[in-house]
Amino acid sequence: MNIKELKYDIPAGIVVFLVALPLCLGIALASGAPLFSGIISGIIGGLIVGMLSGSQTSVSGPAAGLAAVVLASITKLGAFEILLVAILIAGVLQLAMGVFRAGFIANYVPSNVIKGLLAAIGVLLILKQIPHAVGYDANQGDDLSFAQANGENTFSALVSAFQVVTPGAIVIAGLSMLVLLYWDRTPLKNVKLLPAPLFVVVLGVALNVLFSKYVPGLAIEPSHLVDIPPVDVNNLGAFVQLPDLAHLANKDVWIVAATIAIVASLETLLNIEAVDKLDPHKRETPPNRELVAQGVGNIFAGLLGGLPVTSVIVRSSVNIHSGNRTKASAVFHGLLLLASVLVLSPLLNLIPLAALAAILIMTGYKLAKISLFTDMYKKGWSQFVPFVITVVAIVVTDLLMGVLIGLAASLFYLMRSNFRNPFSIEQYRLHIGEVIKMELPNQVSFLNKATIKTALWDIPNGAKVLIDASNADYIDHDVLETIEDYRVAAAERDVQLNIIGLRDEYQLNDPIQFVPALDKETQTRLQPGDVLQLLRDGNERFKAGRWIKKYYLHQVDATASSQHPMAVVVNCIDSRTSPEIIFDAGLGDLLTIRIAGNVISKEIIGSLEIAHKLGAKLIVVKGHSSCGAVGLALKNEHAHSIGSITGKIGVAVRQCQCGDHHAPAGSKEQLEQVTRQNIENSLAEIINGSEYLRGCIERGEMGLVGAYHDIAARNVEFGPMVTPDRFERYRSNPGLAA
Repeated sequence: MNIKELKYDIPAGIVVFLVALPLCLGIALASGAPLFSGIISGIIGGLIVGMLSGSQTSVSGPAAGLAAVVLASITKLGAFEILLVAILIAGVLQLAMGVFRAGFIANYVPSNVIKGLLAAIGVLLILKQIPHAVGYDANQGDDLSFAQANGENTFSALVSAFQVVTPGAIVIAGLSMLVLLYWDRTPLKNVKLLPAPLFVVVLGVALNVLFSKYVPGLAIEPSHLVDIPPVDVNNLGAFVQLPDLAHLANKDVWIVAATIAIVASLETLLNIEAVDKLDPHKRETPPNRELVAQGVGNIFAGLLGGLPVTSVIVRSSVNIHSGNRTKASAVFHGLLLLASVLVLSPLLNLIPLAALAAILIMTGYKLAKISLFTDMYKKGWSQFVPFVITVVAIVVTDLLMGVLIGLAASLFYLMRSNFRNPFSIEQYRLHIGEVIKMELPNQVSFLNKATIKTALWDIPNGAKVLIDASNADYIDHDVLETIEDYRVAAAERDVQLNIIGLRDEYQLNDPIQFVPALDKETQTRLQPGDVLQLLRDGNERFKAGRWIKKYYLHQVDATASSQHPMAVVVNCIDSRTSPEIIFDAGLGDLLTIRIAGNVISKEIIGSLEIAHKLGAKLIVVKGHSSCGAVGLALKNEHAHSIGSITGKIGVAVRQCQCGDHHAPAGSKEQLEQVTRQNIENSLAEIINGSEYLRGCIERGEMGLVGAYHDIAARNVEFGPMVTPDRFERYRSNPGLAA
């Protein structure tokens, strides 16, 4: 426990206690159980569950969601003492669920349902507390079900409330909500030990005292105040009922126990998921530890005469909105509940229910803000519709049933999305021609069969088709059968089909019919212009982040005995400019010569001539932005052997300084200008330095082009191809002659 956080946790614990106290009594009343059993569960939820839980925000206690189950169970079993045996067994079952790590269920509730749960609780808090705010207190407890224990429902209670209005309650509720709304604009917000909800409770008590003394017409009757039954501290045994363990072997007891364990666990897991989303520090509650804590709590509840315990969203929300920092607030609220039944009841019975209603209405407003609905709407129908369905379902049924309906709606949209988009399909141009790639998702079910079959049979004759199952962990047998059938159809349509990435249990015969690697026939067929276009296409894919998978293992096998590259790139040594990546090329596609500043030497020209012997059809001289070698040349750096590089680049520096449009010294424009001129000079050196390469270009056997790579934009800008009619321009380069 962090002592420094107590200035936040103690006030939050007081507020939660004030809200929880009447709710514990109301739930006990709605459950048909002894009133004191609700208080016992509140104490256990605060002290025992609070200390064992891993949540810093969740508050546990008796929950309205189990009131109907408890009421029916008491009727079925015949006595509350027998129900306590079922609660004890339910606690043991929950403890076992936590030990055996059943808390993973919480991870399968989608975010839109959790947000729908929070919004619905907010709506319900407003709807359910409005009657209390106007002085109509027929419905007790945080009964969040549509059908109430008093025979009314959420909406009929509102109608009844406005027919029986208590003016004093309206005044207290109205002033309380104004205080809560504008609290942060007052100096009192800086007093950490006096949160706004606590001030509201004190204000409500003070106003009612004043009404009773000076304005009797506004005085609130005792029936509209907190009502803690008197407890004889000298005879506490009379208020505590113990389980009748003679019924341990009763089959009906075990059925009720299993029901309570399942419902309480589901409600708890849903609540902690929701509360974690409300937590401003976004801490995560360990679900298995929470089940253990709830299990221990219900064991004590069964032994000491309490109602079933769960994590409760209303109290947890109030806890967070009251500024709690750690679980000390939940523990402190339990201590206050214990003290309330022993010594504080005369004081607490002065609190108007209208003041507590104001706190809960403002909590509901924070949970169900309009901005939450607009944000969910902006995320699309697949998120918004299940969200709204969850909200409506919880409001008109109950929490658990509403969440199940919301989950069904989310599952529908998941299946709909999976049916519509079971794969991604794209077409791209490689040196081996057009390739159509179908990439399968993680899970491929029988629902995907129809769309996959339609897409495959619509592929034109003579195509190259790649089915990539690398991401698929599960493929339904029906889909595998469809792919196998397509193999037969593909052979008849002259379609070359590759199926890669299948797990061992899904392997098909002869899955590879073509490999995206250059062979001699394809290399011979390519012309310099074709290669240039392939490089442009590859750079476009790189810019868009759509680079193709290379399947290097297949390419290694295909190129192990020989290579048939399509181009040779003279590239700077810069680590950000790798040609194979920038041009989205495969293994064996490119020859790469890397030298600082992409300058040309006799050895590099010899390498380019060898590249032609290997069948390369294009020479690319590629410079790039922010080039370190060009920067050193601009600084006239010649130390050690660096001068062999910067000396060559220095020619471009002098050329740019002599030009009519030279950029300011030291500017980015100057760096780019010199880099581009240096590329031109390298092209000139290749033309001047190799009669062999000039002949290759004249005969159309090889192309030569310069390129400028803008690293930030990911773009490669190619210049015009060097043609024989431009030879004289390069051979008379004045800078090189200087």
